[in-house]
Amino acid sequence: MADSQTVEDLISGVPTFAGLERDQIELIAGCGQTAGFEAGEYLFRSDEPADRFFVIRRGLVAIELFAPSRGQVIVSTHGPGDVVGWSWLFPPYRWQFDGRASEATRGISFDGACLRGKCDADHELGYALMQRFALKMLERLQETRVRLLDVYGHAPVA
Repeated sequence: MADSQTVEDLISGVPTFAGLERDQIELIAGCGQTAGFEAGEYLFRSDEPADRFFVIRRGLVAIELFAPSRGQVIVSTHGPGDVVGWSWLFPPYRWQFDGRASEATRGISFDGACLRGKCDADHELGYALMQRFALKMLERLQETRVRLLDVYGHAPVA
């Protein structure tokens, strides 16, 4: 993608925003800015204020959880076109996981308070975004369920 593209141009092709009206895309884009992270750099840390979310354009982001007996555990990995983070949507607006760039990553960072304000002012936009984020949350929960079945669902030994 060319550097001359606007945030609006960049998010127009993101699957999570597919089907939104042009004016809704403009409102969302108004809360975004391009961002970059080097390999190993955190986008967010567990229990810190969740004031953003990210659309990944290039690279990979690992969602991690600290397990006292195992250290950092990768819960999921997300790449180009994926949206990362929904803690900005729900009080107390604190991250539940760590998000770390697995490799050099470029994307768009969105100001959660800015977008919540726009959703409060435009309930159609708020409803459309909540539908999309709820679908993403459901997909991720289902992916986690499959991984847990893979890890813990082995057949009993006869």
